[in-house]
Amino acid sequence: MEIVRLVLLLVHLLGFAALFGGLILQGREPVKRVNALMRDGSGTAFVAGLALVGVLEAGDADVDHAKVGVKLAIGLVILALVMANVRRERIPQGLWMALLVLTVANVAVALFWAPAHGSY
Repeated sequence: MEIVRLVLLLVHLLGFAALFGGLILQGREPVKRVNALMRDGSGTAFVAGLALVGVLEAGDADVDHAKVGVKLAIGLVILALVMANVRRERIPQGLWMALLVLTVANVAVALFWAPAHGSY
């Protein structure tokens, strides 16, 4: 079960990296758009995160449901915004910035939310 957890964690992190990379690549561009990295990264991170929680629940780890709920909500907003704008030629600067802030906030919740000893 530990190998499955680690593989899912790796896929979850790679999804985040793709989403974040897709956003950062456009930082200096005058026209922002939802690119394939953002689309695939947001979906991968979301689905892998759900699967990761399922594996943790099935195991003996204590899961912080409040933290998972916050991350789920942020991830769902990111995914919805990305998918709603995937076919548009351009997205507003404010939407691009919101996606960037939400992505960093989701990582900050994962990193700084004080976990109980042995929980996720």
